[in-house]
Amino acid sequence: MLTSVDTDLIRVLADPLRLKIVTLLARETLCTTHLVEETGARQTNLSNHLRVLREAGVVETEPCGRFTYYKLRPDVIASLAGRFAELAETARHAADNKRACP
Repeated sequence: MLTSVDTDLIRVLADPLRLKIVTLLARETLCTTHLVEETGARQTNLSNHLRVLREAGVVETEPCGRFTYYKLRPDVIASLAGRFAELAETARHAADNKRACP
């Protein structure tokens, strides 16, 4: 069963722009300037989404001079994927289980 932490993380990743950011960061570590170029989002909007991702533990920051780089935390994504894999496996085994109606 998915925990509340998992549902919070799913909610965070459900936003199209945040999912785009995560997808981009899965390929390389990027600064805000790169993410603005790649997504077309305004810097303030992007910064708000990056804050949400940071607070959720999905990304971490790496200061570099006057820039801040963002990188994905693959362990967080892998953990969520593992929970979905467990859910799918449970569903496979439950396919033959049918509760009788009263």
